[in-house]
Formats: sequence, structure tokens, C-alpha cells
Amino acid sequence: MAATPEVVVIGGGPAGATAATLLAQAGHAVRIYEREKFPRFHIGESFMPDTYWVLRRLGMLDRMKASAFVPKYSVQFVSDTGKESQPFYFFENNPHECTQTWQVVRSEFDHMMLENARDHGVDVREEARVLDVLFEGDRQIGVRVRDASGNEETVQPKVIVDASGQSSLISHRLKLRVPDDRLKKASVWTYFRGARREPDKLDEGATLVLQTKEKKGWFWYIPQHNDIVSVGVVADLDYLHDGRGRTAEQIFLDEVENCPAVKKRIEGAERVTGYFTTKDFSYRSTRLAGDGWVLVGDAFGFLDPIYSSGLQLAFASGMMAADCIADGLKIGDLSAAQLGKWGPRFLQGMDRLKRLVYAFYDGFSFGAFVKKYPHLRRHITDLLIGDVFKDSLDEVWEPMAELQRDMYAMNKPMVAV
Repeated sequence: MAATPEVVVIGGGPAGATAATLLAQAGHAVRIYEREKFPRFHIGESFMPDTYWVLRRLGMLDRMKASAFVPKYSVQFVSDTGKESQPFYFFENNPHECTQTWQVVRSEFDHMMLENARDHGVDVREEARVLDVLFEGDRQIGVRVRDASGNEETVQPKVIVDASGQSSLISHRLKLRVPDDRLKKASVWTYFRGARREPDKLDEGATLVLQTKEKKGWFWYIPQHNDIVSVGVVADLDYLHDGRGRTAEQIFLDEVENCPAVKKRIEGAERVTGYFTTKDFSYRSTRLAGDGWVLVGDAFGFLDPIYSSGLQLAFASGMMAADCIADGLKIGDLSAAQLGKWGPRFLQGMDRLKRLVYAFYDGFSFGAFVKKYPHLRRHITDLLIGDVFKDSLDEVWEPMAELQRDMYAMNKPMVAV
């Protein structure tokens, strides 16, 4: 029988694989329990460029450069009237290769991450479901696991990393999850082959954010390899699911009619999957660590996908948590205080992104802001690339509020491009 690992990671997605790989690199015995068999479908295909630094630590850059994933150099916004902003090119801040990132197929990327964890010595157990996390008071004392053959065992590691995604075993058990009442949204999405993409190689992989009529919602438009494009609409939950009994297909097609910029891009394209839905996806937990346990990725929280921050926050939380766990194992301190040392810095970054999300739904205009405050363009680009863990970015908040006050004073609605 295999020796008891020092660290058990629940879930083999990006956050879990990141934490596991970095801990294995530091010389620790780590085991991942993943309930599914990879590759498996998952939404969330767009990277922020700042993920480069975590990918480099993980030893993933060569795999990414050799992959078929579409390079991403920018993000662009399209207003409800069809007006297109200038692309926000990430390299305008920095000519380094870190400003180019990728649009990925998550089934392929997540499988690459899990294989990379294996290559670094992580004991990966797929089709192994963690049935329960065991506690004595606030301290975890083990996990109960059922493997693919139906055999059950209790494993007692020194640390548990809950990376179980939105199922979030520990957060649900301890009733830590709090929804964001300002972001009660829903989404419907599907995939097309042969949809329009920009002819210029620099722009063909751009993430597009396209508003619907009267700014009641927005579409993401994410080009992938093999001529596939991910297209999804996000809007208020009560607006999309309005009690009329519409199917996911009807909701999607209705919103396409409300967004000519999307309609023209998918005209003549072939839909290659069914329709997918999710709702109430913005939340966070009131704690991210306890004695012997840590929450990372979606198990801790998730933010509205408007800026494609999901993978950035997953990587960052997995990396920061792993560093605190490694330090704790070294000095023999696995308390909540030690394992959660990364929390304040991480939450500052997440809150900066959240403020930008709130601003978007309040009608924030990137174009008007940069025109009035050109010296702050770099900070806006930093926010869009995910370089959010630095205090200098906080210079933008008062000017943003001032611009919105000016617009409201003139009774002039802002156009979010």
C-alpha cells in the first residue's frame, strides 16, 4: 500500500494541479484525487496574460508553445450599438513574451496540467471520489475516498487542499459560501465551427466582449483551434430565466437577435454542440484556510467571467497556497494562520477585478476613461492582463468614479467600449 501523502489535493483542475505540482517540486509527497477521468469537458477557455509566470514555474511553457492553442494578444469591446473599441494589446505595456497568452480547449489543457503534475511526481488518482472531509473541531483529520473499483479508505494527510471546484466540499460542509448579490447572473453558451474571426494573425485570437441591445447583457466570443469558436451570453438571472419557460436554445437565439455584432459573426457557421447553462456563479467563501486545510480556485470563490479571470485566479490561488503550505511543512506549523497567509494579498487582487466587473455593469467606458486619463491606460491594461496583485493599480478607482459622476451629471449614459 502506498505511503500516506503529506498533502491531499481534492480535484485535478488547474488550481489543484498547480498546488500539487509546486508542492511536489518542493519535495513533498502529494496525491490528487480527481473524481472524473481526464480529458473531460469544462468551460472557461480564455487566459489572462499574467498566467505566464505560473505556467513558467510549473514547467508548462514548452507544452503550451508546442500546442495547437490559439495565441491571444488582446481583448476588444463592442458596444450595444456595434461600435468597436480599439483592441487593448497586452504587449503595449511590455514587449516581453509574457504578454502573449492563449485561448484553450479546457479538456485538452486540463489534461496537460494533470499529466504535468504526474511528471513532477504527483500521485494522481483519477475516478476517485472524496466522499467526505473529516474534522475534529476546525482541524481536518482526513478524507474518506472511494476509488474506481468501489473500494473505500480513509487517508490522513497533514494538509488537505480543496480544489473541488464549485462543489467545494469543505466550503459547503462548513457553510462558508456567500453569493455576490450584485452579480446574480446566468449564462447560456455553445460552440460553432466556421464562425468569423479576424483575418489579421494579431487579432484572430482576441477575446471579444459584445454588448446586447440596451446593455441588458453581453456575449463572449473566444476563438479556438480547429476552427471552433466559443460563444456565450451573460445577463441578469431574472432576465434570461424570466418565467416564460424558454429553452436554453431559445434564450441563446433571442439574445443573438439582440446583438447584431454576434449575429453577423456566426452567420453561416455550424453549431457543433448543444447548449450549456449556468447561473449564480459569482460567490466567495468567508474563509480560505483552517487548521490543516486550504481552499483554492473555484472551491474558494468565482468571479463573473467578463474579464476571463477564472484561470488567473485559479493559478494564483494554487501557487500562493502551495508556497504557504511548503513553508508550513518546513517549520511544522499547519495552523489556519500559516496556511492562510496568502489570503490578504490574494483577496486584494480579486477585489480589484471585482471592482472592474462592477464598473462594467455600471456602464464604465474604457474608451472614455483612456481618453480623459491617458496616463492611466497602463493600469487599465494591467488589470486586463491579470497583473492585479500590486497596490499601484488603486490609482484608477477615484478617476473611474469621477468619470461616472461626470457622465451622470450630464445625464449622458456611458457606452461601454
